[in-house]
Amino acid sequence: MAFRAPRFTAYGSALLLAFGSLTVMSAGTAAAAPPSPELCGPGSAINFDRTDFQAWPQVDNKWFPLTPGMQFTTTGTVTSQDGVHEHSVVHTVTGLTKVIDGVTTRVMWDRDYDDGELVESELAFFAQTRKGAVWLFGEYPEEFENGEFVGAPSTFVSGIAKAQAGIAMQALPRTGTPEYVQAYAPKVDFLDCGKVFQKHQYLCVPTGCYNNVLVIDERNPLEPDAGHQRKFYAAGTGLVKVTAVGGPDQEFMDLVSVKKLGAAQFAAVNAQALEQDERGYTVSRSVYAKTPRAQLG
Repeated sequence: MAFRAPRFTAYGSALLLAFGSLTVMSAGTAAAAPPSPELCGPGSAINFDRTDFQAWPQVDNKWFPLTPGMQFTTTGTVTSQDGVHEHSVVHTVTGLTKVIDGVTTRVMWDRDYDDGELVESELAFFAQTRKGAVWLFGEYPEEFENGEFVGAPSTFVSGIAKAQAGIAMQALPRTGTPEYVQAYAPKVDFLDCGKVFQKHQYLCVPTGCYNNVLVIDERNPLEPDAGHQRKFYAAGTGLVKVTAVGGPDQEFMDLVSVKKLGAAQFAAVNAQALEQDERGYTVSRSVYAKTPRAQLG
């Protein structure tokens, strides 16, 4: 399960997403994108080699397992200048695959709700290297306001418009190691940096108590005043908690449900995700329409 950084919604607050959303910058800061290949600092250059990836997207990294048919729900709040809003995300690992930048990826489908109203429906694409690192290859996030579809302006796909895949989870996360790029897409002002902050933590959330929790600190170096997110990953489960450190918009989320979908539910999810994939060819003609269509694997 993945969870991305907040986005601006109709409320004007910074909200998500997921397994999986984008860190938004102003046009001014976008122009200041770092020219160095070490986008997150020394040692963070992206070393992408499509031959490193498995031929089939089996994602079994213990901190970031993506088993088709599994569904995770996180809930919490977002506090911003216009108040506190309830926030929930339903993350589903689909049975779909999609080839992006020459790599066959697993498709995640996230449904993002603010105060009970759908604000985003996103397809996100992940693949794992033979050594076990999980990479994010792009996102197609459809946005909604007052229940109406308004577009997908934050779409990015590795290999198109200078976007680059990045590491969603390292194979062997260790403290004291350099930051790493989680993905970079200059045309939509996306840059997230991750760093192993803590290991072997213990915490409890509504789904239970977990030992050996890994904590990743995430930031956007182009917005130093935006604060950080801390994401907590339990071995064998994935993301179990999200907290905020500093910044004007703060999000706190806990894992509240983990379930394996039945055959009928899984088929329905795959059908809806395929519909969204198909819609992307009309909505995002300059980016998403350049990718092969998703397939039911």
